[in-house]
Amino acid sequence: MALQISATNPEHPALLLALPWHLPLEEWPDEYLVPLPRGISRHVVRYARAGDEVIAVKELAERPALREYELLRDLDRLGIPAVDPLAVVTGRADQEGDPLEPVLITRHLRGSQPYRSMFETTMRPATMHRLMDALAVLLVRLHLAGFAWGDCSLSNTLFRRDAGAYAAYLVDAETGDLHPRLSGGQRDYDLDLARVNISGELLDLEASGALHPSVDPVEFGMEICARYGDLWQELTRTSVYPAGKYHYIERRIRRLNELGFDVAEMQIQHSSNGDTVTFVPKVVDAGHHQRQLLRLTGLDAEENQARRLLNDLESWMATQDDYAPGDPLAARPEVLAHRWVRDVFRPTVRAVPLELRGSMDPAEIYHELLEHRWYLSERAQHDMGLDTAVEDYIENVLPKARETLEPVNPE
Repeated sequence: MALQISATNPEHPALLLALPWHLPLEEWPDEYLVPLPRGISRHVVRYARAGDEVIAVKELAERPALREYELLRDLDRLGIPAVDPLAVVTGRADQEGDPLEPVLITRHLRGSQPYRSMFETTMRPATMHRLMDALAVLLVRLHLAGFAWGDCSLSNTLFRRDAGAYAAYLVDAETGDLHPRLSGGQRDYDLDLARVNISGELLDLEASGALHPSVDPVEFGMEICARYGDLWQELTRTSVYPAGKYHYIERRIRRLNELGFDVAEMQIQHSSNGDTVTFVPKVVDAGHHQRQLLRLTGLDAEENQARRLLNDLESWMATQDDYAPGDPLAARPEVLAHRWVRDVFRPTVRAVPLELRGSMDPAEIYHELLEHRWYLSERAQHDMGLDTAVEDYIENVLPKARETLEPVNPE
């Protein structure tokens, strides 16, 4: 059987043909590989370079490779945070003509790390709580979309900085299934697997001495269940309000927005006697602040990053002479947002040398600078200004910052 590359983007097959597909993945020469941290996997996985892109290459049988490729494409269409599928390569053979396993190729998620590389230095309990929050949000988003993961774990997740928190991405969909809607039993099964897997992974870290003494592996395994349950309840619960108290519905919607979700479809029903109103958010979509920031500025960011940038944008707009909400002669928000990107955001980010940015994307850099300005202002008891914060951050913080997933802490 001849080598065959199945890909959706016509650019990738040409770039991928140059890779040594006649060799088992374990034997690929260093000249093709990129030395990035890898998580634990039941398959052989390597990072390689294809043109300007870094790709993850995973060996597995043809049927599961094609199935996972299609599932990752489905998750991409649903807007779920997951690695981006690029291609499946089949028909591989060595120089003697003996068959080699097919491979699944995904795009490396820039700025992300597997959880084990985050434990190279002892991780504090507060950071562990943020990881559980991120993983709970990911699992809830998957379940709302009808996706049963089948193997939720830290090993099957990548984490990225997100304005002092973390964003979790699914990296392994091999055991997943997509349904129109999940039953309570399917969700409970996924959640129980997550609890067992996370406790087991943390026990393994504890045995190697990489876990903070105050972190209880069993308790943190239970924590994912509690955090998932609280978020699921908030997103799906039915509310009954007194008739005429429609601001209660608006308040519930604002609460969901604050959690980063939009209500895409809802059901409002009056009781038979007209005394009460029942409100059910039938469909909720994640990414409320992401969409708002993208619409106003064209900037694509993680949810917490977007929330932070929107707050800074609002504060800046309030200082502009042509900002007057409700005045038809005032500048439109989109115009002011474009000005903010041009005059504030981009110059600020560009002031940070490329060689000092590490894996931080522009939105995360800007968030770090805002945090540093707050720290300097608190210490000085007056606003130090963004330019001063940038200079001090470059001189005193970035050179000392290690290239880890931990956000830089100016304190």
